[in-house]
Amino acid sequence: MPITLRVNGDDVEIDLPGEVPLLWVLRDVLGLTGTKYGCGVAACGACTVHVGGEAVQSCQLPVAEVRDEVTTIEGLGTPDDPAPIQQAWIEHQVAQCGYCQSGQIMAAAALLARRPDPSDAEIDDALALNLCRCGTYGAIRAAVRTAARQMREA
Repeated sequence: MPITLRVNGDDVEIDLPGEVPLLWVLRDVLGLTGTKYGCGVAACGACTVHVGGEAVQSCQLPVAEVRDEVTTIEGLGTPDDPAPIQQAWIEHQVAQCGYCQSGQIMAAAALLARRPDPSDAEIDDALALNLCRCGTYGAIRAAVRTAARQMREA
């Protein structure tokens, strides 16, 4: 039986078994490769997307369990009009290898949607499941603070 999802504002219908992880639907069926495969066991955060506005790790979420709109890094902003958190990432030159960045950004965006002025501890807590092998945690925290300030001022 086909499954209908709302992804980045568009309704899509897929015909796959319900136990297929959302990550593979996004990457392999829909071609949204900004969401990364990291570990496959929800331990690294590279696959983080928003479902109903909440940051979730898509590698362990069966597509049949998705009930709310899915937003991927491609739906957060565009190259011509990046979301504030994406712009702050660029300004702070956060990315080194870049592999974890879409998951980090999605986790940070979910945090800022519910906490407009997060403390460093709240930032660390919200991004704790997103690992950065390059260790750019200081730049990540600075970018989140910058985006929070810009969003409050807008």
